[in-house]
Amino acid sequence: MKTYTASITVTLRRAILDVQGKAVENALHSLHMPALGNVRIGKHIELDVQAPDRESANDLVMDACKKLLSNPVMEDFSIHLEEKSAGVPA
Repeated sequence: MKTYTASITVTLRRAILDVQGKAVENALHSLHMPALGNVRIGKHIELDVQAPDRESANDLVMDACKKLLSNPVMEDFSIHLEEKSAGVPA
């Protein structure tokens, strides 16, 4: 069994107004940073997954995202998996 670290980014869908992102954008502009715009706020989740292979690990994380970690009506998510290397005992 291999261990993977999953990094998940969850954001509101583009068609949904991101009120928090808009507030941050307005604050940036009031701080004289007009070049920064289209701010979207989301959440970042990291977790470890034990699975026999990358595809199984991705399927497990995908299932968790659809059932709990994101709201499929309002949010999109992306998953990045990295296999953890076996640590050398101290």
